[in-house]
Amino acid sequence: MNDTTHPDPSGNSTFRPANAALLSVTHLEAPVVVPSSYFDEVLAPTMERLRLRPGLLEKVAGVRERRWWSDGANASDAAAECGLKALSEAGVDAKDVGVVISTTVTRPFLEPAVATSVHHAMDLPTSALNFDLTNACLAWVNGLQVASAMIDAGAVRYAVVLGAEDVRPMHEGTIERLLRPDVTRRDFLDQFATMTLGCGAAAAVLGRADEHPEAHRILGGTGRAGTQHHELCIGDMTHMRTDAKLLLTEGIEIVADAFNGGDDLWGWRDADRFVIHQISRVHTQTVVERLGLDPEKVPRTFPKWGNVGPISLPMTLAHTAPELTRGDRVIAMGVGSGLNSAMVEIAW
Repeated sequence: MNDTTHPDPSGNSTFRPANAALLSVTHLEAPVVVPSSYFDEVLAPTMERLRLRPGLLEKVAGVRERRWWSDGANASDAAAECGLKALSEAGVDAKDVGVVISTTVTRPFLEPAVATSVHHAMDLPTSALNFDLTNACLAWVNGLQVASAMIDAGAVRYAVVLGAEDVRPMHEGTIERLLRPDVTRRDFLDQFATMTLGCGAAAAVLGRADEHPEAHRILGGTGRAGTQHHELCIGDMTHMRTDAKLLLTEGIEIVADAFNGGDDLWGWRDADRFVIHQISRVHTQTVVERLGLDPEKVPRTFPKWGNVGPISLPMTLAHTAPELTRGDRVIAMGVGSGLNSAMVEIAW
């Protein structure tokens, strides 16, 4: 995979790990089910005034429900729980972990890094590095890239890439704003995507492929940037504003460019499963149609989990894993506000 005699014309956008493998991937559902009808009920005064019909979240986005953490729950604890579960499934002792990378978007504070609380809760050794890696909904795939590079470089033996999203404060802030009497139809639509978000956690353990021949080899991947569109989705701790139409039309171009690069190099259209970032029904259908994928090879978890940020992809991968067989080619396809896309092939 590291042949340099034929330079890749796409340059730095292509990465090819030499000795990295996925040992395990697991997920954790948040316990409180929040149906889309809840938003119709609490926002009824505004929707009636703006003449918006109830049921838009399910009809337009295809999101029936999403999850919240229980009152008083700490999302970092959920990430740590998921990380320990992933280590157990991989058969790796916590003392052997070289780095834990947190890819959480909904961080409760600016500093210290969320990874510090996860590191502590997992009781990792002082020799284990820990840091946050944020890149909107693309961060988990970026985490795989960084962890793979660290393993190849001999910097670490095992890496944990994880995260837990807590969108409940964002939902509550959005509801409060949208109930104000001066809210316009445009205000409502700009914040519509916020209500498709959900809570959850996921974690993966990576190690050396030559030490774990039974593991799932990370073969390589591609990435593309379209940062001229960095203002299409902007969010903070309580508020997210999205131009959903342009985000879809411009985002699909970035995704198609990245996928076509991988397809040219490795024949990705013949893969067995395409695990994409979960956003909505419209986004999924658009990806399937534009890339010419078999829809039966594209698992969907957004109807019951919503968009769980960067964690939606590994949650979906973990959910789909029992259906995969040895030798299946899996393309993990990430995309995030910014706009950026990166995807990686995993040999199951």
